[in-house]
Amino acid sequence: MPKYMLIMRGTDESNAAMMASIEEGIARTRLFIEEMMKAGVLLGAEGLDDPGQGAVVDFSGEAPVVTDGPYGETKELFGGFFLLDVASKQEAVEWAKRVPAAPGSKIEIRRVPEEDEVPQDSTVQH
Repeated sequence: MPKYMLIMRGTDESNAAMMASIEEGIARTRLFIEEMMKAGVLLGAEGLDDPGQGAVVDFSGEAPVVTDGPYGETKELFGGFFLLDVASKQEAVEWAKRVPAAPGSKIEIRRVPEEDEVPQDSTVQH
C-alpha cells in the first residue's frame, strides 16, 4: 500500500492557540494516534520542538550560512507529521480531516514514493 505523510503546518497564531490548551491537545492527539494504531495505518508520528530552538542552514551563497531559530518571515511552520500506510490519497485525506489541529492550522498530504519510483544511480552500490 502507498505511504502518505500528513504534515502539520501551523502559524504563530495557531501555535499559540494550541499552547493555551496544551494538556487537552496532547490528550486528543494521543486518542487520534490510538485510533490510527487500531486501524493499522500508523507507521510513525513525531512532533517538533519550538522553531526558536532550532537552526536554519541557508545554501543561497557560496558557503552555507547557519542562523538560529526560524528562518526570516515564516508564514507557516512545519510542526510534525504522521506517516500512514493507507490504500489511497482519499483515505489519507479522511485521516487528515480527523487530526486534532488548532484553528488556523493546515495539514499537507504528500505521498511517499516507493523505492522503485526513485531514480537509481547505477554507479552506486546497494
